[in-house]
Amino acid sequence: MITHTHYVSIIVTMSAVSLFGLYSVRFVRTATDFSVGGRKMGALLVGGSLIGAFVGGTSTVGTAQLAYQYGISAVWFTLGGGLACFIMAVFFVQPLRVREVDTVPQFLALTYGDSVRPWVAIYTSVGMFVQIAAQSLAAVPILKSLFPLSGQLAAAVFTLVMITYVLSGGFWGAGLVGVLKTVLIYATLFVGGFLSFKLLGGWQGAGESFPAAPWLSMFPGGLYKELASGFSVILGFISTQTYLQPVFACKDVRSARKGLFLAGAVIPLAGIASALIGMYMRSAYPGLEPGSAMPLFFINHLNPWLGGVALATLLISLILSGASLCLGVGIIIAQDIFIKFKPAGGGEKMLLWSRLMVFFVGISSLVFVLFNMNTLILKWAFLSMTLRGVTVFVPLAGAVLFARRISPAAGFWAIAAAPLAALLWAFLLPRAIDPLYVGIFLSLAVLAAGTVLAETGGRRKKRGGTIGQKSD
Repeated sequence: MITHTHYVSIIVTMSAVSLFGLYSVRFVRTATDFSVGGRKMGALLVGGSLIGAFVGGTSTVGTAQLAYQYGISAVWFTLGGGLACFIMAVFFVQPLRVREVDTVPQFLALTYGDSVRPWVAIYTSVGMFVQIAAQSLAAVPILKSLFPLSGQLAAAVFTLVMITYVLSGGFWGAGLVGVLKTVLIYATLFVGGFLSFKLLGGWQGAGESFPAAPWLSMFPGGLYKELASGFSVILGFISTQTYLQPVFACKDVRSARKGLFLAGAVIPLAGIASALIGMYMRSAYPGLEPGSAMPLFFINHLNPWLGGVALATLLISLILSGASLCLGVGIIIAQDIFIKFKPAGGGEKMLLWSRLMVFFVGISSLVFVLFNMNTLILKWAFLSMTLRGVTVFVPLAGAVLFARRISPAAGFWAIAAAPLAALLWAFLLPRAIDPLYVGIFLSLAVLAAGTVLAETGGRRKKRGGTIGQKSD
């Protein structure tokens, strides 16, 4: 049961974090400060930003919700995020950082031409937009457990707070508060996960409480389906503006790599703890609304002071993750789409337009949530990752590894056609083959075939020119 102590603890915790957010405003004077922190971020802030952006409602409330319904396989989302960090650190950091761009579309345009920017911007923005909505869906059961609010009003309150936060601090706010939030959320998740494991009776107790399939299996839906879920997170993570933003913002390559390794080691721990909480709540309270599993665990099973900190930290993580995604979409729309239709107006106008786009994205996400209440949070998260991964991953890998050999025309068609094919497949033939595999295969086939044809045509022209010269 919620008590006055819970409310006092929540207010104190959120006030302390808000001071960090207000402190961050002093760093935001230009559009570059707002979007990439002036490219001064160290390893700790890079890692904090990544963890703060990723470990939000889908990684905590959404994972507990899925574990409540299906078991330990709910950890695939955070496991995929951790693996993606290591892959980025090894293969992608160097070329991404040295180009000194602000967005993913800008980076891809350097290899494939400026015509790809609006396509990348549209598809990735839609994918990130869906995950912003997932953060709002995760916030609804928390706010309803604390206050006598309807689901619609809870979603509206969360959206207003999220927009206010990101408009005040931009990327600096996300980085600084990300570090503090990471400390708080992992402290509370560690306590909650350990307590849940103990209450379950350890692995032996879990085995007695749940049948091995599907609850204790990593592949309850089959190897093919579950690997597709993890694969979609890896590709989506590497393809997302929000998670590449710290790489663009770091002060050097070494700082980015250290921050990514830190995030890669820490992110999966949140999923493990959240899944344990969800499974314990299923064994103890089988009739709950699944989305309420985590907030009710903190209310019923933790000391009120610590429970209040945990609830406040959950809200902070949701706000920060939603704000980071909202910032990423707003920057992409302003710098890669809207800038095409307005005259240049200097850094101050770009900062204004970036903030206006953030406001527009936030309000639009609220409308989306109001029409999709009580749906599975991770369902939207995996769809979001799939769309982003299909759009960006193969062309991004080509631009990083084979920039001098890749065909710009092939890259354009891979970016424009593959995501659309994946979306159509998802709606028309959702059970035949996972849309992720369809989109990635098509993107790879178009990029490879187009490049081979371009090289073959180039060699023919070269030979024809040589023969013509000899005949002269």
